[in-house]
Amino acid sequence: MKVEIVPFQDKYSHYFYDLNFDWLNEYFYVEEYDEKVLKNCKEEIIDKGGYIFFAIFKSEVVGTMALIPREEGIYELNKMAVKKELRGNGIGHQLIQYSIDFAKNNKYKSVILYSNTVLENSIHLYNKFGFKKIDNPDAPYKRSDIKMEYILPNS
Repeated sequence: MKVEIVPFQDKYSHYFYDLNFDWLNEYFYVEEYDEKVLKNCKEEIIDKGGYIFFAIFKSEVVGTMALIPREEGIYELNKMAVKKELRGNGIGHQLIQYSIDFAKNNKYKSVILYSNTVLENSIHLYNKFGFKKIDNPDAPYKRSDIKMEYILPNS
């Protein structure tokens, strides 16, 4: 399923909330930090130098993700969610590829992410793209038990 990936627009912000809220409730729970970011995504991500992207299929938002600045040249792949009934159709794959290409084009050093090892399909996908497990002393989420990093070429 080929999607179009577009940058943040205010009219899509409720999809960012809804898709991520549903995903978090399905697998874990919504932490205080999540709620703050999801309810105020423009202020908490865009206005702080980050990016939010939406996957569009037939004029409908079917997925989303964010890149949040963490250190100079290092961005966190964050809040990636795909509409439940469309998971397994390659939308997450396209979102990750888009984020890596975006990071390369912007000459970032690396892309990091925090996850949980119970999400075997997600971890497999991250490994497939070349993300490697690194130390995780600073996880901003209680649910996170793994931190991964994709080092960009020529960084």
